[in-house]
Amino acid sequence: MAPNGDLMGAAEDVADQFLRVTKHVLPHLAHLCLISTFLEDGIRMWFQWNEQRDYINITWGSGVFLATLFVLVNMCGQLAGCVLVLARKFVPYACFGLFGIIFLQTIVYSILWDLKFLMRNLALGGGLLLLLAESRSEGKSMFAGVPIVENISPRQYMQLGGRLLLVLMFMTLLHFELGPFTIFQDIFGMALIILVAIGFKTKLAALTLVIWLFIINLIQNAFWNISSYSPLHDFLKYDFFQTMSVIGGLLLVVALGPGGVSMDEHKKKW
Repeated sequence: MAPNGDLMGAAEDVADQFLRVTKHVLPHLAHLCLISTFLEDGIRMWFQWNEQRDYINITWGSGVFLATLFVLVNMCGQLAGCVLVLARKFVPYACFGLFGIIFLQTIVYSILWDLKFLMRNLALGGGLLLLLAESRSEGKSMFAGVPIVENISPRQYMQLGGRLLLVLMFMTLLHFELGPFTIFQDIFGMALIILVAIGFKTKLAALTLVIWLFIINLIQNAFWNISSYSPLHDFLKYDFFQTMSVIGGLLLVVALGPGGVSMDEHKKKW
């Protein structure tokens, strides 16, 4: 039987080979997956315009004009941000716009008092942090005048923040049920996301988790098999795209690497 070190080394070699083959495609795929939640929500705003407007009007008593304005800003802000991210144009401005949409939705939909949805919104913010980090080269900090300590730039702290916030999103995907497979799924996934968070064997852990989540997502959140009139259809659809956003964030971690604030980077210095 091969030693564990040999198995781990072989797995890392496979991951490195995969990255070399997909290095030009991977960032674009990561962007698409990461913003898929915003894209789906923006499109849904168009098709459910009246329902969304009436919900805001009834909940807040804002009147039809303000309710319509909110839906318009929500829809246009998300779709415009997604287009800019996919086109790789004005990405920082697109990210700040999407940050604003997250904040707006958190207040208007009272997400602040729902821990699960709040964690998901925070995790979406983590994905946007990773996008911001990717859009900035090492030599150009978005925080002009901020000193770099021990060769660690603000960009690398954004990578750390993005990785940590992805943990929140993953925790909302846990089931905490007593079935043997569910227990294994939760433990296996948590072990991998912790490795991603601390930056140890980061690319291998993130890539393994991407494959695992993608398979589980197709099996457990197959909303296309449910009638569109069923409430379960919308529930599964929401979970599907939220999971795709986690996958997008993890793919960005794979493409970018863990950054300077990680165990992998410290191991190189040792």
